[in-house]
This record gives sequence, structure tokens and C-alpha cells, in this order.
Amino acid sequence: MRDLNYELKKLCLQYREGSDATQADRERILDLIANQLQEMGFRHMQATSLKPKHVDALVARWHAEQIAPGTFKNRMVQLRWLAEKTGKPKIIARSNDAYEIPGRVHVANISKATKLDPQKLERVTDPYTALSLRLQAVFGLRRVESIKIQPDWADRGDKLILKNTWCMGRRGREIPIRTGLQRTILNEAKLLAGKGSLIPEEMSYVNQLQRFKAQCEKAHISRVQGLRHAYAEQRYKELTGRDCPAAGGKTSAQFSEQEKVLDAKPVSSSAANSVTCGQLQPWPTWGARKQSEGAWSVSDISVDVDMPHSPRQNTPFLTRTSVLRERQKKCIALSCWDRPTE
Repeated sequence: MRDLNYELKKLCLQYREGSDATQADRERILDLIANQLQEMGFRHMQATSLKPKHVDALVARWHAEQIAPGTFKNRMVQLRWLAEKTGKPKIIARSNDAYEIPGRVHVANISKATKLDPQKLERVTDPYTALSLRLQAVFGLRRVESIKIQPDWADRGDKLILKNTWCMGRRGREIPIRTGLQRTILNEAKLLAGKGSLIPEEMSYVNQLQRFKAQCEKAHISRVQGLRHAYAEQRYKELTGRDCPAAGGKTSAQFSEQEKVLDAKPVSSSAANSVTCGQLQPWPTWGARKQSEGAWSVSDISVDVDMPHSPRQNTPFLTRTSVLRERQKKCIALSCWDRPTE
């Protein structure tokens, strides 16, 4: 290990700030920075050797690599953290504008959907990882959900119920089982997992997660989050009859007058049943999130969005236009109306 890599790792262990995930990301980014400085010809550096010329060289390289704005800013955050801990905060400009770093894109303007390549899937030798990937593709599950899920418990016939302990923000939800392919893959998962989860009995979640990552890397499977995007786009088309804006479809601003009239109609239970989505039902408040009594929500596969409601009548005041507008505001891809479980 080079001196700079060692000192940066030691610095991360000394200042254990943030969550475990934040600390792990910080250590990974600083190790990458040390390696890139070495590749650019800066030899025999120490943690206290960081100077403006090193920052400028890194920024120029990242501009040339055309990394995503979010990735760029995350790396700058860790550079500033390093400068602060070494007592040299002024060597880096406070604003990212000084380095001409573009802003984050908060509204999806391109499709991030990916498909699961059957040939690459065949290279996955771990049956648990393979089924987790297939469940992500057909149900739009997050990675953690696809690993922690207990298929036998979650299968309720016409829907898949996810426990709050499996989900982001501890917010469980229901996903409709609509297709024969979903049923086939779910039955295979139940056969493999038995009464347990898609984590082998002799392993912990962390161990299985590491195996999942290693198997995907070996099979050259990347951007598994794109499987959720693909599911979202498919459900959006089933619900609205058109492609979502990220996939080249119209935005609400581009609708004709006739389309606006049709789009403004409230979604009825019959319309929901036509896409095997089920009837909307009110659900109680939970967690630290305070809502008015009888509030209605749209549970998206990536973000849960509160929608307008009528507290007097305790009925949904939900239109497709309002869904589209919330989607554009919150950068989500509408998939289906899934009711969170209690």
C-alpha cells in the first residue's frame, strides 16, 4: 500500500463521522483519489501534501472523464473533508461553481432502464443471486428487498407483500402479481428459499450482499437499479397507455386539449382493475410521518409521494395529471398504486 493510501485510510479510521455507509463511501473515494494522483505523476505524497494544483488536476481529469454531476460533487465533498482534517480548508474553493461543475439533474430526461441479459445471467453461479436479479426485473424490487425477501411469506396469491424491515425507510408495500412470468419466478424463489429468505442459512445479509456484488461483477452485470426503472416504465405505460417522459413520451405540458381532458379524469377502481392494479384503499399513518386522517398516497417503487385528497369525503382526489406533475417535481417514475402495508 502506498503512503498516501495508508494515511488516508488511517485518517478515515481516526475520524469516524457519519453512518457506516458514509464512512465506507468516504474511504473508497479517498482511495480512488490517491490512486488517481499516483497515476497523474504525483509521487511520494502524504495526506498533508494536498495543494491547489492537486485539486485542479483531479477536477480537470474528472471533467475529461465526463462523470455524472452527482458523482463529481460527492468526490468534492470528500476532498473538502480531507482538506479540513489536515488543517488546510482554504486550498479548495467553497463553491463548486469555481470548478464549473454542472448541477444535478433532478428531473429524469433520459431513460435509465436496463434489461437483464440472459447470457450474462447464465454466468451467475449462485442460485440465490440469480433469483434476486430476476425478482428485481419482474417486480421492480430494490437490491436489499430482493435479498431479504421471504418468498413464501410475501406471496399472497394476487399480490406480493413486502415487510417494512425489507424496505427503504421501513415502509412496507404491496405489489400486484400480474403476469405468468412473475408467478413462475416467484414459485422458483419459494422452492429455493423454503420458509426462509434468499439468504443461505449459513450466511448473514452482509455476506450475501458481498456475494451478490461479486457475482454481478464476475458476470459483467451492472446498473441493476436500471431493472427497477424498466419495471416503472412498463407499469407507467400500462396505467396511462403511453410511454413515460423519460422514455420519450409526452409531458403534461405537451398534451393536446383533448388529452388534457382525458387525463384530468379521476382514476376509478375499474380503470385500476383494467391493469390489474387493484382498488385504492385508505391506509393509516405510520412512523414519524404525520398525515391527516384518511389521507391517500401513491406508493411509487422509488419514492412515496403524497397526493391531493378530500378529507371531508375521505375519497381520493387523484388524477393522472397530478401524478405526472408530482413525478416531474420529485424525479420519479410512476409504476403502480401500491398500498403500503401496516
